[in-house]
Amino acid sequence: MAGAPRHLALLPDLRAERLEWPVPFADGVPRLLAHRGRAVVMLASGDPFWFGAGTSVTRHLARGEWTALPGPSTFGLAAARLGWALEATPCLGLHAAPLSRLRPHLGPGARALVLLRDGAAVGALAAYLDALGFGDSTLHILEALGGPRERVRTQRATDPVPEDIAHPVAAGIDVAGPGPALPLVPGRADARFAHDGQITKAPIRALTLAALAPRPGELLWDIGAGSGSVAIEWLLAHPSLRAIAVEASPERATRARANAEALGADRLQVIEGRAPAALATLPPADAVFVGGGLSAALMDSLWPALRPGARLVANAVTLESEALLLQWHARAGGSLLRADLGRAAPLGSRTGWDVARPIVQWSVTR
Repeated sequence: MAGAPRHLALLPDLRAERLEWPVPFADGVPRLLAHRGRAVVMLASGDPFWFGAGTSVTRHLARGEWTALPGPSTFGLAAARLGWALEATPCLGLHAAPLSRLRPHLGPGARALVLLRDGAAVGALAAYLDALGFGDSTLHILEALGGPRERVRTQRATDPVPEDIAHPVAAGIDVAGPGPALPLVPGRADARFAHDGQITKAPIRALTLAALAPRPGELLWDIGAGSGSVAIEWLLAHPSLRAIAVEASPERATRARANAEALGADRLQVIEGRAPAALATLPPADAVFVGGGLSAALMDSLWPALRPGARLVANAVTLESEALLLQWHARAGGSLLRADLGRAAPLGSRTGWDVARPIVQWSVTR
């Protein structure tokens, strides 16, 4: 019989051997597998296959070696206590993940259920909400649901957090306050991203994401990532998407990581290096964006590395890079798009167009 001390403490007096699961959790998996072939019961909370321990163990076992007997999940119990529609409520496991993963789900009137590590994490969550302008949110602190120690307490995010919060803990959030919600579509404002000017501007970014056409489960290479804005918006499109940003500047690479975490896309992998050399060991991409460092050498190396069906989108702002894209269009086909954008701006006592440099975009499927 294997489980955390709190699980073992709930058992009646049994003759079975008891094995306390260690911390960190991963250290217990090889200990459990050492008993392979014996009749072993592993105790876990709720549904082990929803942000639980299930796959951590079953990935090492054959299908017939295990049987799962799931109970009500913490999310299901939380929804039952609060009267929330579970299918309409984002559910996040934030035991070891940054609170910023909650960022895309925050907006006035929204709700979310999150699993947290401990009481200190509840305090960090309340402070995070307040810092973003959502201090008026209602926080439901849900402790040890489904067990004899169960307790539910409700307060505002700005209220002092109790010091006696029991583990395991979850939180239900009724979001309120003047904080800004993130738009749901690409082309989010440039001000959302820290940058030094090296950023694909919002309107062009929207056109670029449309051309990249992300599909569930796909991997993007963002070459010359700068602020990481394209890769981040790719990741925000769907939780199954993956992205690798390649950036030669260590300062920009650090900034791209910070942008990704702040916007809830911390799964962005940032590689410090210069293409094409930095591409040699990357897993095959389903889509590639070249936003910086476009050159003949890069294209000559990149094109053979693309697998059939992969999509490539490249943006050019100089005459030299535009000429290069025209050559590749003649060679490989695809489509060319030229975008001339202007914004209304003061012109003396009147208003005129502040015209940006035109962008030429080449998109093609290998």
